[in-house]
Amino acid sequence: MTAKKSDPTPACASATLLNGKHDIGAIVDRLHACNIRNGAVRNAARKPLPSREEIISIVETLRSVVFPRCFGPQHVEAASLKFHLGSMIDKIYHTLKEQIHRGLCFECDGTRESCTQCEVDAEEAAGRFIERIPEIAEMMNEDVQATFVGDPAAKSVDEIIFCYPGVTATLAYRIAHELYALSSPIIARIISEYAHTLTGIDIHPGARIGHKFMIDHGTGVVIGETTTIGANVRIYQGVTLGAKSFPLDADGNPIKGVKRHPDIQDDVIIYSGATILGPVSIGKGAVIGGNVWLTESVPAGTRIVQGRVSKEHFLDGAGI
Repeated sequence: MTAKKSDPTPACASATLLNGKHDIGAIVDRLHACNIRNGAVRNAARKPLPSREEIISIVETLRSVVFPRCFGPQHVEAASLKFHLGSMIDKIYHTLKEQIHRGLCFECDGTRESCTQCEVDAEEAAGRFIERIPEIAEMMNEDVQATFVGDPAAKSVDEIIFCYPGVTATLAYRIAHELYALSSPIIARIISEYAHTLTGIDIHPGARIGHKFMIDHGTGVVIGETTTIGANVRIYQGVTLGAKSFPLDADGNPIKGVKRHPDIQDDVIIYSGATILGPVSIGKGAVIGGNVWLTESVPAGTRIVQGRVSKEHFLDGAGI
C-alpha cells in the first residue's frame, strides 16, 4: 500500500474568510501591492539588517567601560581593571564592526559595485571609534561633575551616574555622535532613539555639544540636528532647540543638510519649557527663562523672561 503524502499546506490556509467575514486573500493582496510599490522587498542575498539588540548591547557595554565603578563586572579591583577594559573594548570592536557593515550595506542598497568596500569602511570606522572611547569617557565624567555641581539635590556622583536620565541620554548622544561623524547614521539613530525611548530626551546625533553639559530632569528635551552647544551649558526639562522653517527645493521638498537650529554659546542656562527656533545665536552667559519663545538672537549676558502678568482688581463687574 502506498502511503498518502501529507499536505504541507496548513488547514487554515485554504480558508479565504477569517471568522466568516474577513477576506485574508484580499488583505494580503493589498499589503503585497503596498510593499512592492514602496520597495519594501529586500534581496535575500544582501547583508542582514542591523540588529537593534546588538547595538543596544554595545551601548550597555560602553556604559561599563565609561563608568566601571557603577556598571559592568562586579568586584573588579584596580589590578584587574585593565584586563576587563581590554576585554570589553575587544567585544565592542567586533560587534560594532559587524553592525556598521550591515548598516552601510543597508544604506547603499546594492548601489556599490561590491559590498567589499562596505566591509573595508566598517573596519575603518569601528577602529576609529574605539580610538575615541577615552575622549567619550573624559567628557562624560565632566558632564557628571557639572551635574553634581549644578544640582543641589544630588547627594553623590554615583547617584547621578546610576539614576539621572540626563546622563543616560548624554552618554548615548556622545556615542551616537561619534558614529554619525564616522558616516554610520543608521547605527547612530538607533542609539539616539533607544535613549529617547528610555528617557524622553531626544538629541539628534548630528548636534555638536561641548564639555560640562547638564540636562536636569530632562523629560521632553529636544535638540535638533544642526544645533551647536558650547561648554558649561545647563538645560532643563521641556526645552526645544528646533528649526523654525525648512527651505524647500523646486519640487517643494525640504533641502537636506542646511543650518536650521540654534547656536548656544558657553555658560548659557535655559530653563524649563523654553523654545528656541531657527539658526539664531544665544550669547555667552545668557539666561533664558521658563516657557520663553525665541526666534531671534540674544546678546551675551542677556536675561530673557516672560512678560509679567499685571493684576487688576475690578469692583461690581467693572472692566468685564
